[in-house]
Amino acid sequence: MLHLIFQSPLECAVLDRIAAGDDVVFLENAGLGLLQKNRLGDALKRLLEDCQLFVLADDLAALGLSAADFPTGVAVVSYQEFVALSVKNAVIQSWS
Repeated sequence: MLHLIFQSPLECAVLDRIAAGDDVVFLENAGLGLLQKNRLGDALKRLLEDCQLFVLADDLAALGLSAADFPTGVAVVSYQEFVALSVKNAVIQSWS
């Protein structure tokens, strides 16, 4: 399943609904919730162990951030790679 997270700030209740093996894309300001010193450390640690986490390169540029600002394991993807994730996953859940 592909989860599209637009929610900012992030809520643990949303993160708890993500299953092992899911792909998760944090869009727009939701990427701020992944910053290394975030209050959701334990929930994000679990996600990093069990899932693939992504942020869009264009969103990072708009926020003045880079891949180095995020924990190891969070991948930066282009729009083309985002489309490929959408095609790969038959089920898409949007959280806003």
